[in-house]
Amino acid sequence: MESFHIPVFDEFSFKRSVEFLQRSPKELLHFVDDNHVSKMIEIGSKKIVFELIQEKSNQLQVRVVSGIPLQQSEKEQLILFIKEWFDLDADLKPFYALVKDDKLLGPLVKEYFGYRIIGQPDLFESLVWAVIGQQINLQFAYTLKQRFVEQFGEKHTVDGRVYYLFPTPQVVSILSDEHLLPLQFSRQKSKYVVLIAQAFLSGEITKEKLKKLPFQAAKEKLMSIKGVGNWTANYALMKTFRYPEAFPLEDAGVHNAIKNLKKMKSKPTLDQVKRIFKKYKGWEAYATLYLWKSL
Repeated sequence: MESFHIPVFDEFSFKRSVEFLQRSPKELLHFVDDNHVSKMIEIGSKKIVFELIQEKSNQLQVRVVSGIPLQQSEKEQLILFIKEWFDLDADLKPFYALVKDDKLLGPLVKEYFGYRIIGQPDLFESLVWAVIGQQINLQFAYTLKQRFVEQFGEKHTVDGRVYYLFPTPQVVSILSDEHLLPLQFSRQKSKYVVLIAQAFLSGEITKEKLKKLPFQAAKEKLMSIKGVGNWTANYALMKTFRYPEAFPLEDAGVHNAIKNLKKMKSKPTLDQVKRIFKKYKGWEAYATLYLWKSL
């Protein structure tokens, strides 16, 4: 079994990452067993199943369990994926210094030290997941995602376990209400996920193109797709690219967290949220993450 290590910052908690990845038993795109995380990704034409574990505080161990020998370039792509997935390149020292004595975030960063933005390196998956989750609770969103992945994702069995890949734009672009409504997608969501897939298939939207754009231009590009509003665009830019200023200002969770932590009688207004977030400039996405965690 091929095995190698990836160094990590002191301000990284594998335990907190695992907690996030265990949010729903309906998740099909990765597995968590006794602090081992396993997942399948596609690199070129290879389906690679890998396992992650943290045996030493300063590194993650990667084991390739699919038995496929990796070329050096493929190993580099796998390492890049893992770094993007677990946000391993972010140095949180400046953020922790900024909010150390902050009444709102100070206690949260102390309690959840090392918690990072578990990302979605696949921009298409990130956008579709954001649309699936619009205006429904998290567990029903996972139910829809489970049905969607089982129905249209590619699957492979390794050591008796079934691993899935997220459905591709090629597959999703030709779907219709006839395919998605029986899964309990609304007509709107059915339409939107197909339009997103078509935008990717045509080359109008790609991760590579967006990566070259400044934040506002990237957000406007995403919002040019019908069904991708401000919240969805911000969510995808936060989870896939980690633009620091990408935070869903109108997110109900952010508002509820502020209300709870500040013991307010009613939820804050958008202007109040903007004022609170001014002090976290450059770290808005992380401020959002820790507010969500408080819930």
